Amino acid sequence: MSCNPSFGGIGKGHLMREVDALDGLCSRICDQSGVHYKVLNRRKGPAVWGLRAQIDRKLYKQNMQKAILNTPLLTVREGAVEDLLLTEPEPEHTGKWRVNGVVLVDGSTVYSESVILTTGTFLRGMITIGLEMSPAGRLGDQPSIGLAQTLEKLGFVVGRLKTGTPPRIAKDSINFSILRKQMPDNPSVPFSLISETVWIKPEDQLPCYLTHTNSRVDEIVLENLHLNSHVKETTRGPRYCPSIESKVLRFPNRVHQIWLEPEGMDSDLIYPQGLSVTLPAELQEKMITCIRGLEKARMTQPGYGVQYDYFDPRQITPSLETHLVQRLFFAGQINGTTGYEEAAAQGVIAGINASLRIRRKPPFVISRTEGYIGVLIDDLTTLGTNEPYRMFTSRVEFRLSLRPDNADRRLTFRGYGEAGCVSQERYERACWMKSSLEEGISVLKSIEFSSVKWKKLIPEASISISKSAPLRALDVLKYEEVDMELLAKAVPEPLKKYTDCRELAERLKIEATYESALVLQQQEIAEAQLDEALQLPRDLDYLTVKGVSLSHEAREKLQFSRPQTIGAASRIPGVTPAAIINLLRFVKTTQRGQAAKDEIPQTDQYLHDTDKLQERKI
Repeated sequence: MSCNPSFGGIGKGHLMREVDALDGLCSRICDQSGVHYKVLNRRKGPAVWGLRAQIDRKLYKQNMQKAILNTPLLTVREGAVEDLLLTEPEPEHTGKWRVNGVVLVDGSTVYSESVILTTGTFLRGMITIGLEMSPAGRLGDQPSIGLAQTLEKLGFVVGRLKTGTPPRIAKDSINFSILRKQMPDNPSVPFSLISETVWIKPEDQLPCYLTHTNSRVDEIVLENLHLNSHVKETTRGPRYCPSIESKVLRFPNRVHQIWLEPEGMDSDLIYPQGLSVTLPAELQEKMITCIRGLEKARMTQPGYGVQYDYFDPRQITPSLETHLVQRLFFAGQINGTTGYEEAAAQGVIAGINASLRIRRKPPFVISRTEGYIGVLIDDLTTLGTNEPYRMFTSRVEFRLSLRPDNADRRLTFRGYGEAGCVSQERYERACWMKSSLEEGISVLKSIEFSSVKWKKLIPEASISISKSAPLRALDVLKYEEVDMELLAKAVPEPLKKYTDCRELAERLKIEATYESALVLQQQEIAEAQLDEALQLPRDLDYLTVKGVSLSHEAREKLQFSRPQTIGAASRIPGVTPAAIINLLRFVKTTQRGQAAKDEIPQTDQYLHDTDKLQERKI
């Protein structure tokens, strides 16, 4: 954990659940290493709740390393990668080369059938504090120069991004008594769907504290902009987690929150979330002591900025394999994203597909209708990014269906059957939960009483007795005041058994809450899936192809992004609805010609779907 000591948040918590549904490690390790667990966005519906936790850095590192080193058939070798080993490409796939290993900085080689690069902020990384700049991927660690040069020479389009980190403050120098205290949730909600609970009781967890900036902070920033090269640079920084300098410039005369977060159970350091800064160290100290509660604070490490290379993510496929080099996969900040959660999401998909590629199996791709991971990767591969990309719930079209609670139902079965990445234990638990939910919903639908009787059974519920039609138990569960515990007290048989598992009871409540809205959303999802079902030829050269009317701009954008479906093509900026219609006609004509040539009868359904799509308004 090289920056903030926390995981999750709004949108990011969804990614954590989806990584977990595919048996990724980080959610389980967070459940073993957290010091403060909180669900954000509780005032809104459960579809956009954000699981978040403060993590003990030392404990997380210990638990993660233990899990990795005890993984069967996995060999861990430590070393810095300096170059790639390349060979002739496979003729049946696009790409100029095929990777078959890496060269380490000591000159040794590691041969591999697939390679995944997760370079973080290390590609030609440069740290800035004030006007001082030094080569580093993070404070104290050397950057990766040779690898960055190799990738650029291969023809990858390179860009430059920046991020930053706040100073660290000694805990014993802070006056917490005058600050607002935030306590963890009770009970704590685990990240992992197979964790019964987290490792630490709520009463033993650590609090966080809230303070704010003020006009004096603004003055120090504005008076010293000439001493800050990081702010003056044209390199784009994170829009949604900006430095304090960027916030003061962008939102003048505004007070900004600063959360004082613990770095661990036995750590004497505090992480001031929201105070990322790159001023000279002495000015950082001066600024900190202007803040309420920090008047006597001691800075143990200055904040700093880091600038680094990334590669335009439109150069990768939805499986995260690069277009230029076969079997080479990119994941994380190398694709222009920011955050542990976005990196973990890409990492698990890249890992799955690197393995499937070796076994010559179809790629494992999550669509926008299936998960936040699908939205993340589709945004990157079709739209690209020129600033650090962060996941938000607002980026997702089908939020009511893609909830944190049902990540297993959406992804675990695919992960088990198609990717082979899900353990038998997780698969069996997902099967039990799926059947229990289906059974519970069926039972709730079967119990019907008059509104008068329901009102007598559950007087706490705001049920109108004027309703003449009978109400199902599922309808009663939709009322905000009613949960499964209350419902089971009113109708013990057959509902009591559905309260034995807290997660099951909570998920039944959520299913009831969204029942009506999900009917409409499922229709919208079916329509979107029709777009995604229409595959574009993988080897299509958009710059030279005849028989399709496309503008030069559309051809260039399609050639660069190489979308795999009509749906993905329609989301590329600059590719007009008219271009999509023409592309549809071309695909249909090509498919019909191929069908006639090969006499493949199953093509009829494909052509029927294409006709239906063309009839819709684009």
